[in-house]
Amino acid sequence: MAGCNWSFLNRRAFQLADGLLSGRRCRGGHFAGVTSCIPEVCELPRRSVHLSTTCCVPKRNMESILYSNIWETDPELFELMKKEKKRQQCALEMIASENFTSLSVLQCLGSCLHNKYSEGLPGHRYYGGNEYIDEIELLAQKRALEAFDLNPEEWGCNVQPYSGSPANFAVYTGLCEPHGRIMGLDLPDGGHLTHGFFTSSKKISASSIFFESMPYKVNSETGLIDYDKCAELARLFKPKIIIAGVSCYSRYLDYKRFRQIADENNAYLFSDMAHVAGMVAAGLIPSPFKYSDVVSTTTHKTLRGPRAGVIFFRKGVRSVTKDGKKIMYDIENKINMAVFPGLQGGPHNHAIAGIATTMKQAKSPEFIAYQKQILANAKRLCQSLQDRGYKISTGGTDVHMLLMDLRPMGITGSKAEAILESVSIACNKNTVPGDKSAMNPSGIRLGTPALTTRGLVEDDIDKVAEFIHKGLLLSKEVSNISGPKLDDYKRVLNTNEDVKAKIASLRSEVEAFSKKFLIPGIEEY
Repeated sequence: MAGCNWSFLNRRAFQLADGLLSGRRCRGGHFAGVTSCIPEVCELPRRSVHLSTTCCVPKRNMESILYSNIWETDPELFELMKKEKKRQQCALEMIASENFTSLSVLQCLGSCLHNKYSEGLPGHRYYGGNEYIDEIELLAQKRALEAFDLNPEEWGCNVQPYSGSPANFAVYTGLCEPHGRIMGLDLPDGGHLTHGFFTSSKKISASSIFFESMPYKVNSETGLIDYDKCAELARLFKPKIIIAGVSCYSRYLDYKRFRQIADENNAYLFSDMAHVAGMVAAGLIPSPFKYSDVVSTTTHKTLRGPRAGVIFFRKGVRSVTKDGKKIMYDIENKINMAVFPGLQGGPHNHAIAGIATTMKQAKSPEFIAYQKQILANAKRLCQSLQDRGYKISTGGTDVHMLLMDLRPMGITGSKAEAILESVSIACNKNTVPGDKSAMNPSGIRLGTPALTTRGLVEDDIDKVAEFIHKGLLLSKEVSNISGPKLDDYKRVLNTNEDVKAKIASLRSEVEAFSKKFLIPGIEEY
């Protein structure tokens, strides 16, 4: 090695690093002038050397962590990841809030964007080095507005919320003073935790702890929102914000009526479209934007994007007084400040990139066709279950989900969820109108977005309905053996040999059917 030009060698060594770390060998010509000094380096396997500014030395442990695959560095965790992938492939995913995101979104989430801190908004950051991060966030904002055909002169958006719950809390924080009043649909009636849920003995959600909330309800017989009683409550309660949003309600919301109620009380109308955003973007169901002051959404449900949130807010003229004076919206800065620095720190730039590509997908013909199929599958599932004698809350569905009322069968939602999970059908227990407790619900919620992503169409949904029917009949049989307690029910599931054999047989049918349909993403994990 005597007489070697080390200054030149050091510069060339770093050019060699990429090839070595990816397992390649040095190609003649590209490293001409280097190989004469360190010919042995070019023949070393991937993890045998470490390139420093002075020489080539045996590779240290830190680099083996940084440049090795997860299956090499943490096989225990990787095995669990593979098991979850297998579960998703073998099971029928019917949780209405879940979906399978695209490969391009997963690539965003696993990109170098994860590494960057960028507190603040584009052009006004608290850290340097955000030139391209700014461009990505601005692109996400632009595409989010375009996805819902919004005029940027009338609407703006914040794409930084980590998910839907922080997005909703940011809206309350921005538009309400501490302990300000909000009204949302009660959780047992199909609302969401973040819409102010509390019980008679305890405030459950932070939205009820830090704000004063009053729930409106559905009609216990029809399962439909009682807008007249909502209006009466609002006149008495005088909320600052009225929330039009759901987590388990299968009918269109009357945004025009909500707007009237809000105007009567000088309240903001805040619509949470997390569940239905994909169908709104496709123009298939009524849009909240015509009547709302603020709209929030998650991006991972029917939008099929990353786990993140977006807040849309009105800009420009809010109202005009009798003497012609324009009252302007002052929402934008309040909400932006509530997101950061009010509630969050650095945004998740990898997720914001995922939002950007999701919103681009939402403008494609393929996405619109997908949303149409979601609706067709949901209606077919509803009809297939009704044909088998099951009661569906509200008598049907207009959207991507439905609520099965299991009280006529004499089984609880918890038991139904348990038996269906044991046969590889994932759903969730849910309250139905008239339930007294959210902890002991009488129904299950079923959704079609994830199944539709995998390619299921109406004829396939008929088979899914039959699997559910078989599972619920088996649940009734188990319940007759176990009695009313859930613990005893689960014990019978796990110990009764006849029951175990029937579960195994049905699970085998379900999994053989499910495996025929692909899941987007990485094949093994």
